[in-house]
Amino acid sequence: MRKQTTPYILMVRPACFGFNEETAANNAFQVRDNRLTAAEIQQRAREEFDLFVTRLREAGVHVLVAEDTEDPPKPDAVFPNNWVTFHQEGYLITYPMYAPTRRLERREEVIEKALEAGFKPLKRVHLEHNEASGRFLEGTGSVVFDHVNRLGYACLSPRTDEHLLRELCGILQYEPIIFHAVDANGREIYHTNVMMAIGETFAVICLATIRNATERAALEERLRIANKEVVPITIEQMQAFAGNMLQVRNDRSENLLVMSEQAFRSLTPKQVQVLEKHSRLLYSPLYTIETYGGGSARCMMAEVFIGE
Repeated sequence: MRKQTTPYILMVRPACFGFNEETAANNAFQVRDNRLTAAEIQQRAREEFDLFVTRLREAGVHVLVAEDTEDPPKPDAVFPNNWVTFHQEGYLITYPMYAPTRRLERREEVIEKALEAGFKPLKRVHLEHNEASGRFLEGTGSVVFDHVNRLGYACLSPRTDEHLLRELCGILQYEPIIFHAVDANGREIYHTNVMMAIGETFAVICLATIRNATERAALEERLRIANKEVVPITIEQMQAFAGNMLQVRNDRSENLLVMSEQAFRSLTPKQVQVLEKHSRLLYSPLYTIETYGGGSARCMMAEVFIGE
C-alpha cells in the first residue's frame, strides 16, 4: 500500500546560513534586512533549527540530522528537499539547481544519513547534468507529490522546467499536473511548495495565484477526484508561508501537519479547525530562516521513505 507520509525526515543543520544573492533573483520571499550581522543571522538560524528538530523528535518523528560544512559556504544548505528525494519505490534522485552556490549542497555525506537509517536505494537517478543546459527542477520545492494517487503538481518557473518535470514523472510513473502561478505583483511563484501542500486527505492551496481560470478549474477538479478537502489560503497567508507545510507521521502512526509559527499564526480559526480534522498541528518559530532564506518548514525537511 502506497504511503503519503513517512516518520523519517532528513534535515541539514546550517553552518553558513545567510541571504543568498543568487537565489534572490527569483525568490520574492527573501527579504534583505540589515538589522542583524551575518554572525547573528547564522546563530539565530541554528537556534531555530535546533528547536524545530527538538519539537519534531518530541512529537515522535525520526529526524536524521546531517551537519553542513563551513567550507565551501552554502547559505541555503538548510533546505535539502530541493536537491534530493528518497522514494518508496527505492528511487534516490538528485536534482539540478538554479543557483551555483546551491549545487554545492549535493553531498554524499548527507545522503549517507538516510542510508544509515535504513533507506535502500534500488536505483540512483541523476538529473543534475541538466544544469549545463540551463534547465532546473528543484526537488519537492518544484514538485508537490500526491504519492497515493501518483500525481506531481508543479507551477512552472525558472526553477521548474516542464521537460524535466515530465521526465521525472515518467521515471516515477506519476502524472504531471502543470499550471502557472504568480504572486500579488505578477511574479512567477518560484517553488510550488510555497503555494500548496498535499496531505493524505486534504490540500492547502493558494488558488488566487492561479490566474488562468481553465488551469485553476482543472487543478480543483484533480484535487476533487483525489478526494482531497481543499483548504484555500490567501496570498497574504501564502506570504506568511502558510502553503509551506508538510504532513509527516510519528512513531505512533499519528499524522502531524508541520509548519512554522508564522504560518500557524496566519491561519484563521476556521482553517485551523478544518486542518485539525485531518492532522495534529505542530509548529515552531522559523522567522530568521524564513526572512533571509525565503523558505520555511517544508523546505527544511526531506522525506525518507524507509520500508514503505
